[in-house]
Amino acid sequence: MYQSLEQFSKNWIFKRNDPKIESEDLQEIRLLSELRASQIWRDYISDEQIHPDHFSDRDWLKKASTQAPDGKLQWEKVWDSDQESLPDGLLSHFSAWGDDTTVFFCCHNELVFELSWGIFKRTWKAFLFLDNGPILVGKKKKQAAQFHSNGWVNLLFRES
Repeated sequence: MYQSLEQFSKNWIFKRNDPKIESEDLQEIRLLSELRASQIWRDYISDEQIHPDHFSDRDWLKKASTQAPDGKLQWEKVWDSDQESLPDGLLSHFSAWGDDTTVFFCCHNELVFELSWGIFKRTWKAFLFLDNGPILVGKKKKQAAQFHSNGWVNLLFRES
């Protein structure tokens, strides 16, 4: 179900001093096996496309009906700053999530991380070194977000 973070080719993002990830948090960041990752991707993201670059208008992430009312915000300025917390708009969008909510940070169909919302909030800057379209979803939750390398994030609501 899981594989070692050492297997991840870009595991350096979790070992940097800036941003620093505490060892207790690092132990709770799980890299899913490719089989489990593809299941999560199929269930939560897309059963047709394997990478965010390939999403089409048929994928829920591209539909106007899934966009949050204030559906786009800038993440990169906060990421570049000394502010440690997520941008306020993201915190508001996910305000219904408890710190123990299981979240999946989905890069593509074979690269998915599992961790708690509380840990993601503390370690988000490390994850956004992977900014080529990853999607953050919560287990059994409607809220979602897709991060883009241009510094913007789309706030979304998943279809059931």
